[in-house]
Order: sequence, then C-alpha cells, then structure tokens
Amino acid sequence: MSKDKPAGVLRVRATPENVQKSYGALSKFYTFLEGKFEQRLREKGLKYLAAKEGEIVLEIGTGTGFALREIARSVGASGKAHGLDLTPEMLHLTEKGLRRAGLINRVELDEGDARTMRYGNDIFDAVYMSATLELFDTPDIDKVLGEVKRVLKPQGRLVVASMSKEGREDFWFVRLYEWLHQKLPKYATCRPIYLEQVVKDASFDIVKSEEYLIMKLVPMKLVLATAG
Repeated sequence: MSKDKPAGVLRVRATPENVQKSYGALSKFYTFLEGKFEQRLREKGLKYLAAKEGEIVLEIGTGTGFALREIARSVGASGKAHGLDLTPEMLHLTEKGLRRAGLINRVELDEGDARTMRYGNDIFDAVYMSATLELFDTPDIDKVLGEVKRVLKPQGRLVVASMSKEGREDFWFVRLYEWLHQKLPKYATCRPIYLEQVVKDASFDIVKSEEYLIMKLVPMKLVLATAG
C-alpha cells in the first residue's frame, strides 16, 4: 500500500472457512437481500461494466446470481459469463436461477478462492465484483487485485463496488459496523475499506468512481478502472 494511504482499515480475522460457513447459512435469506437491498447499486455497477455481445466476463463473489444473469444476457450467445464464489450454497442458488432464466448455457460456475484463481492469463474482457473485496484481509486485497489483473486482457475493465470508509470515518453506520466486525468477526465478516486507493495501488487506472448510499445507510464506493 502507498505511504499516504489513510490509516484505520480494520483487519479481517475471519478465515475463508468462517466466511464460507457464514454465507452458506445466509444463502437462503441472501436472495432477498441481494435482490432488493442491493438492486440500485447493482444497476449502477452493471451500467459501469457495460458488458457487450461476445465478451467474456467474470463475476467474483457471484452470490445468488442476480448480476450474473444480467451479465449473461448482455454477452449473448456468442459470449460467456463466468461466476466465481467460495460458497457452494450460493452457487447452487445461482445455478437454479440461471436454469429458470434459460441462461445456463452462457455461464460457467466455479467454486474457488479469488486469491488463487484457476483461470489462465489474459482471459477476460471485464471483471465485476460487488460487496466482495471488503471480505478479504488487508494483505489479501492486493493478492485478489493482482489475480484480477493477471486474468484480465490488456486494457480490460474492472468494476468494483465495496463498503467505503473514504470521507465517512465518523459516520455512525461505519463506526457501528466496525464495532460489530471487531466484536463478532465470524459473523460481521467484512469491513469498510478505502477502495479507490487499493485499486490505484494495484496499478489500475481509475476511469470514474462515485459513492452510493444503500437505503441511505450503507456507504458504498463504485469504481470503474482499466488494467494498464
């Protein structure tokens, strides 16, 4: 990280196994949370992504598949959408939704860890990641973004939405969430991060960014960047 990076980002003490177990338990309820709670943010993020017919696009942290279905529609029959998630219960729900929508043939699902992805180099035209990067411990964020840069084609697009601390250090919701993260690290598994800074530190070029408040409570930062 750069020396001028603001201090105060909490470490993540939950292990990948803790995260997998937590989100596995949440999977039945997460369909509602992801469908309604994150809808406007997802619409903004997919507009940033601007997936096109024939492209190959990866979503990291696919959850229950709302964004992945839209990506599959956008890339069309000549493209391919890939969904990566750590939690088998989430992938099962995603697969069911894709089959109902008649989109399963356009998608490849993979259970795996974004820190060590099994994809080859220079594969994807774009990578999409929402409410996922902040789940990784601080040193692992660099690993994830390094892996993203490896699998992206030159000048490929990265769209990330994450819970943001930038300019919100004293915001009551941020302070409450950080308190929960410290007291219940196995359940409040993520925490706010300085998204623009970590993306810049990973040698991506930021094209545009904006803040969005979910339900006027949760500060999210949305970033579009390109691999240099």
